Amino acid sequence: MKTTHWHNNIGWFCLMMIIAPWTKGALNQADVDRLTDRAERVEIFRDGFGVPHIYAPTDADAVFGMLYAQAEDDFKRIEQNYLWATGQLASVEGPSALASDIRARLFMTRAEAISAYQSAPPNLRALCDAFADGLNYFLHTHPDIKPRGIDHFEPWMPMYFSEGSIGGDIERIDLKGISDFYIGESAPQVAARADFDVAPFAEPRGSNGIAIAPKQTASGNTLFLINPHTSFYFRGEIHVVSEEGLNAYGAVTWGQFFVYQGFNEKTGWMHTSTRLDFMDDFIEDVTEVDAALWYRYGIELRPVESLTESIWVLEAGELVERRITLYRTHHGPITRSEGEYWIATAMNWDPVPALIQSFERTKQTNLEGFLEMLEVKRNSSNNTVYADANGSVAYFHGNFVPRRNPSFDYDLPVPGWNPRSDWQGLHDISELVRVIDPTNGWVQNCNSTPFTSAGAFSPERKNYPTYMAPDPENFRGVHAVRLLEAGNNWTLDSLLDLAYDPALPAFEVLFPPLVDALSKRALSDARLNAVYETIQSWRYSADADSVAMTIAHFYGLQVLRNEVTVVGRDEKGALESFASTASDDQQIRVLNAVLDDLVERYGLWNLPWGEVNRLQRLTGDIVEPHSDDQESLPVGLASGRWGALASYGSKRFEGTQKLYGYSGNSFVAVVEFGDRVRAKTMLAGGQASDPQSPHFFDQSTRYIERKFKDVAYYREEVERVATVRYRPGSR
Repeated sequence: MKTTHWHNNIGWFCLMMIIAPWTKGALNQADVDRLTDRAERVEIFRDGFGVPHIYAPTDADAVFGMLYAQAEDDFKRIEQNYLWATGQLASVEGPSALASDIRARLFMTRAEAISAYQSAPPNLRALCDAFADGLNYFLHTHPDIKPRGIDHFEPWMPMYFSEGSIGGDIERIDLKGISDFYIGESAPQVAARADFDVAPFAEPRGSNGIAIAPKQTASGNTLFLINPHTSFYFRGEIHVVSEEGLNAYGAVTWGQFFVYQGFNEKTGWMHTSTRLDFMDDFIEDVTEVDAALWYRYGIELRPVESLTESIWVLEAGELVERRITLYRTHHGPITRSEGEYWIATAMNWDPVPALIQSFERTKQTNLEGFLEMLEVKRNSSNNTVYADANGSVAYFHGNFVPRRNPSFDYDLPVPGWNPRSDWQGLHDISELVRVIDPTNGWVQNCNSTPFTSAGAFSPERKNYPTYMAPDPENFRGVHAVRLLEAGNNWTLDSLLDLAYDPALPAFEVLFPPLVDALSKRALSDARLNAVYETIQSWRYSADADSVAMTIAHFYGLQVLRNEVTVVGRDEKGALESFASTASDDQQIRVLNAVLDDLVERYGLWNLPWGEVNRLQRLTGDIVEPHSDDQESLPVGLASGRWGALASYGSKRFEGTQKLYGYSGNSFVAVVEFGDRVRAKTMLAGGQASDPQSPHFFDQSTRYIERKFKDVAYYREEVERVATVRYRPGSR
């Protein structure tokens, strides 16, 4: 049936308000006294780079200190994450965020989040209570901080983490479909990110993880690389310790109460984004009978679940209430329509076990315990690279995988009215693509296919259904496997060398045909001859002084944007196709377009890469502005799309001609497990978001020069390097 006439149930009410409706305000005196007592049980040390080390008697007290310290470093990103996750973003950003808020509420309402919290086991509720306490105590003791929309945090708010990670799954659901369905013709434009280098192939966002077993290391200890590729300043560095067995160090997404990618004394865990199919769309045949909505399922009609949510939208300085009726079937929320049918989206959404899994992961001490933790099966959008002090290394391609009927094509929406299309539970983890202690002694994943995760000892594609591992190979995966297969006697420093190896395998494919084409034309064209002399001896590696790198970067982008048509995001396949099929004339045409653009923008084509590729941090804003007129630093790193393991995504921003880094190597750690764990780490810029802080940009030069800092992990080390020691609320 047609759906455009009656599902847009929106009411408008103008209210003169200045505080978002979900907020609660200041703490009462009893809460202040209680939190002050709690703060006395927590110690925070800050090292010379501002990294917080939190010590407390219980896990919950440690979480209290953890969130307090996070708020000191970047409260605005914590608040932004929860405004987004809880569906309150429109209350501060206006109509452009309405579709995002609807999407959040479709999967969890406030009432459902409260119910999930109340039904959670006591130990999880204690952690959630501590989360709220830490943030609320920070706001109480820092009255100068003015929240945009949340002036009081609630213990049920972490329930909006779909899988223990902010936005891991739900972001895959297109906002346009939600906007068209629930808002219709009055829909505002969905807010765009500040990206003025739009391309059909977006900058890769993912991660690298590598684990090397003792048989391949010089010390006989396990080595581990933690290398998330995210937006810069998306995660901070933290160390959290309790007397209940917690001693986790690593990266935390602002507002999480657990270390998301990191290590303890015995184990390490690194997540990489997966393309495993863990979401499905179901076509729902909806009809209206006696003013009620029903959907067909087998031979019966089932009632469509409907619920009306109040979403507050900032309009001209006032908050306006929109009452929007949301719809669900047993498959999941209705996220769009296709013709006369509605589409329900099924995905992992069970926050209680997800949060339990995420926290318990940080306390595992061996492979047996880690495998038991994986049985929770709630880490859906991630692969996991694992290492431990006992010498085990492992790779797990996903964790949450629905069991599907092979007679349906789940790459497309399937008929929801056919009960045979329903998920039949989840695959056991033993059935998933994984590698445990391979003979070669190493595992890796760079958002690449799992069928090269252990070189010759990798799983075989033929043994698994397609939906378990549709991930194509990429140039980062090619690069990592090449280096790992050629190496042995690895050390902490040589693993770091691997992580920053400057080779760019994409141009090993893309440039030889271009050099060959130039060799036939260059002598008749002075500019082309100069370019030929510049690139023909280039060794396909990133370097700040390299002119060839500048040409290569923009040549590769020109090919991807204007010369290839590839379904999906298989950049490797796209570039290989172009290199093998493009004529000499086509390659020269693309090159000349690049050279002309460089001359137009910069006055000359032969710029060293570091003159174009820069690092800059000016304000600490969530959307960081950039300016060619302000100081910036030259960077020799390159995009992960070219196979750079040390990924550095850069682009032009509004008003700039130079490229500024915004994504890629954000937090990096190399770890050695032995009698005592040893590690080195780096952040892209600094720990703090306040430009007045000494830790706002104090790691920038070290980031560029690859001067990693030594981790203080043990208490005596922490106390030796600490520059300040305090309790929450005392500063």
